[in-house]
Amino acid sequence: MSSDQPGPRALARAQTIADIKRIGREHLATHGAAALSLRAVARDLGVVSSAVYRYVRSRDELLTLLVVDGYNALGDAVDTALLEAPVDPASRYRVTARAVREWALAEPAWYGLLFGTPVPGYAAPAADTEAPGVRVIATLLGIIDSAYRQGQLSVSASGPAITPRTAADFATIREQFGLSAPDRVIAVALTAWTTLFGAVNFDVFDMYGRDTFADRAEIFDLNVDQQLHLLGFVVPRPDDVDRSVR
Repeated sequence: MSSDQPGPRALARAQTIADIKRIGREHLATHGAAALSLRAVARDLGVVSSAVYRYVRSRDELLTLLVVDGYNALGDAVDTALLEAPVDPASRYRVTARAVREWALAEPAWYGLLFGTPVPGYAAPAADTEAPGVRVIATLLGIIDSAYRQGQLSVSASGPAITPRTAADFATIREQFGLSAPDRVIAVALTAWTTLFGAVNFDVFDMYGRDTFADRAEIFDLNVDQQLHLLGFVVPRPDDVDRSVR
């Protein structure tokens, strides 16, 4: 065995932690994040509760592990969808949006942990969750910035005033993500980002009402069209990218 390969003890530990997280995700789906309990996880794992604490020190640590894994799973889903996406930024924005929705509908409880009601008494530690948590927004900002640099956006120079305080925040965002876009584009990107996740939330948490729309996928696409229009893209219609979630 190579010296850089994990030994049996490390492999067993990694498998146990993976099992704990798997059971934790199952409990998210059946009981909700607020009811997550290491004692219940230990019971389903078939060990005494004290054994679980050797691997995960608290409920909050388990929640953090699930949050980090969730952000990364969502980021991976987006990255995979973009591998074969068209090169033009408008299409890549649409593919990203649909990938977020598809993952959320496939993993509603996991998505809810990331973007739903906060868990009482739990605050996700930024040191662990910030990097995976910005993966999708970094992708969206990169797509929008690419469109701006290619001259594919027509965001109006006029619009709501941006105060010096918010302009300073935009400057930080611009530096963090290596953006070229000016404040007015970042402001519109912020609206598009929050609108996208609002639309996904309405789908995942059934906020439209059961019988309001016959085709939720079409409604989502219309919402994304509006986001692209807001950003200044020319949006081709009818549907230019096949819908894959109904």
